[in-house]
Amino acid sequence: MNIKQLAAEKAVDWVEDGMTVGLGTGSTAVYAIRKIGELVQQGMRIQAVATSEESEKLARELSIPILPFAEVGTIDLTIDGADEVDPDLNLIKGGGGALLREKIVAARSRQVMIVAGENKVVKRLGEFPLPVEVVTFAHEWTIQKLESLGCTPVLRKTDSGEVFITDNGNYTVDCHFNEILNPARMHRQLNDIPGVVDNGLFIGLASAVVVAYNSGTIEVKRAGQ
Repeated sequence: MNIKQLAAEKAVDWVEDGMTVGLGTGSTAVYAIRKIGELVQQGMRIQAVATSEESEKLARELSIPILPFAEVGTIDLTIDGADEVDPDLNLIKGGGGALLREKIVAARSRQVMIVAGENKVVKRLGEFPLPVEVVTFAHEWTIQKLESLGCTPVLRKTDSGEVFITDNGNYTVDCHFNEILNPARMHRQLNDIPGVVDNGLFIGLASAVVVAYNSGTIEVKRAGQ
């Protein structure tokens, strides 16, 4: 069992009968979804909300009941991965292309459990390129404004060279900052740019981070500790 799977399955320990659960997106979240599927097949009764079409497809294959967003009140627990985690549990997310839905689901959740290998834990955010979701209209102008914040913006493309399209029909720009000194301020500056839908800085949304170390040990870091 690799460390991502170890951490993801540990996070699933927080899932309880009767919960509404948010399902994250990405390689780490897949392990959590598969483990939740096992619990459902063993008789656990939950409902789920998926943060991407990819995660929803997997959940349905595993017989996890999926709720339409319009029928969701409050989500009890969301389990998701992250591309970077700082000491204050601020995150960079969106490497998997689902940052907007992930942020909406996180904001509706009572608890957000982030799963990460030790390589994702950093002293300062920014080495991982920050994903920013932008509308397609006049995206060239939006990219120019992103560059004015001090980054090198790169329009995300697929392996075949086509522009990557999010589940919401938008583009993703990966902003290379190297370091982000004030994540909360950067979050505001990015979202003030016309054409930006949202960005991959998750500020104050994580309740806890389950960190898996290469040694096989697990540590749970909680907000405010």
